[in-house]
Amino acid sequence: MRKLLFGLLLILTSAASAQKISNNKKAIIQSIEKHNAELIAISDSVWALAETAFNEKQSSVILADYAEKNGFSVERGVSGMPTAFIATYGSGKPVISILGEFDALPGISQKAQPTKEALNEGAAGHGCGHNLFGTASLGAAVAVKELIEAGKIKGTIKFFGTPAEEKYFGKVWMVRDGLWDDVDVNLSWHPADNTEADAQSTLALVDFKVEYFGQAAHASADPWNGRSASDALELYTTGINYYREHIKPTVRIHYHIQDGGQVVNVVPDYSKLWVRVRDTKRSGVIPVYERVQKMAEGAAVMANVDYKITLISGIYEVLVNRSGEEIMQKNLEYLGDITYTEEEQAFGKKIQENTQKPQIGMDSKISPLKETKEHPGGGSTDVGDVSWNVPNINLSVTVAPKDTPWHSWAVVACGGMSIGHKGMTYAAKALSMTAVDLFEDQKLIEKIKNEYKERKGDEVYEANIPPGPPPVGDNYE
Repeated sequence: MRKLLFGLLLILTSAASAQKISNNKKAIIQSIEKHNAELIAISDSVWALAETAFNEKQSSVILADYAEKNGFSVERGVSGMPTAFIATYGSGKPVISILGEFDALPGISQKAQPTKEALNEGAAGHGCGHNLFGTASLGAAVAVKELIEAGKIKGTIKFFGTPAEEKYFGKVWMVRDGLWDDVDVNLSWHPADNTEADAQSTLALVDFKVEYFGQAAHASADPWNGRSASDALELYTTGINYYREHIKPTVRIHYHIQDGGQVVNVVPDYSKLWVRVRDTKRSGVIPVYERVQKMAEGAAVMANVDYKITLISGIYEVLVNRSGEEIMQKNLEYLGDITYTEEEQAFGKKIQENTQKPQIGMDSKISPLKETKEHPGGGSTDVGDVSWNVPNINLSVTVAPKDTPWHSWAVVACGGMSIGHKGMTYAAKALSMTAVDLFEDQKLIEKIKNEYKERKGDEVYEANIPPGPPPVGDNYE
């Protein structure tokens, strides 16, 4: 009897849930499914191209051309970046935008299989799932556009094609140029190993380059005539590593030695490293950044060499908007969990086996909206800069097995097959359904904007990038 009652309750709950979805959202889901084969083809093309920061020439064209084909007005090469573009459809308010990324990571080329094997040896790969990111977001924008075109909703939908998220943070230049000034609410998502409305922030950071200039000499015959740039570099990194004991637990410092000298028998006259400082708040990043700059000067003094510090870029933490995330959460609960075939679960478990993780398979359970932590862990994104200029709603969707090492071959593998495709389709539906809520209810937008203003407070946004155009063509190698 209990089982019967429980079964009836499930049926009634499911029926009630089905009644809650509007005709517009039904149309959105149908649109995503109608275009799904095209979206998968686009994603797979971008996956195979695997173009890195500011080199996403073909990937950008594929996405922009698809937007034009579907009736969008496309402005290419915005903010001094040839691969950045804006696709717009509609007129008037509200203006809702959706972000898309499409850059890959160097050196992690991988076939769409659960064992490590490069597709193209030494080439790049989509180890962060940006082939899925840009495609799903554009698919969502197209679905919304079709509703506007049919007269079901009114307003403007924008898709922002944003390059170079992995290295230079292209959105910061776009924000500096005011490209979101007329937008009411922005939507974004990111591939992940779980599915949730993102109630957590990210880490702010600053990137800079340190160069040392000394005097070359023979390392054995007359080293006293040399002033070693490599000595300065080593003294500097040693200083950073001693400094780690005295920074707050929320701070992260990374560095990459890009040039420490070329041969063993020459006192090197040049060295270079890329340094990154992170914290949960931009206000926490700045004092650490100032300190490590002084340490760079100290190392130069000790080695008796000259030095130069060059700001590359910096980004804010994401400004969370719980009012927006509550809307997203309801749509996730309607869509429910992503389901996987036995073959897909086996693929996921094999990935976990080969990356020394528990073999538990995929995780796409929709959990309740989490409390927002004051000091979250995790990575960084230039979506943060967008979120300090317009209210932002963010989403994570499963595209790889639980605990998969990110920025690795394992994520590349999943992004080129059905596991990634399912996450992409799901994200497109969730984004576009949330957009429909905003188009249909101005009060929701007002609530989101009020929270945005309250959380932002008196903070005055300042883009943390050098004057002038973005460093297109300068790889800082």
